[in-house]
Amino acid sequence: MVLKVTIKDFDVGMEVKTNGIEFQVRKPNGELLGDCYLTKTGLIWCKGQTQRQNGVKASWNEFILWMESD
Repeated sequence: MVLKVTIKDFDVGMEVKTNGIEFQVRKPNGELLGDCYLTKTGLIWCKGQTQRQNGVKASWNEFILWMESD
């Protein structure tokens, strides 16, 4: 299944700022899966209607280790 990913809020210049970039992730039928925030310190996943401050956080180092693991 190909998901629909859109940029909800594009608050960046040449580099990612503190507020970062917010991606909204939906199923093809439009059902909201959640939001993913890409910031200068890492990533935050907010499932469904979860607020950013309650999201699951991963530093860039944690994300890189996870992506490079078998």
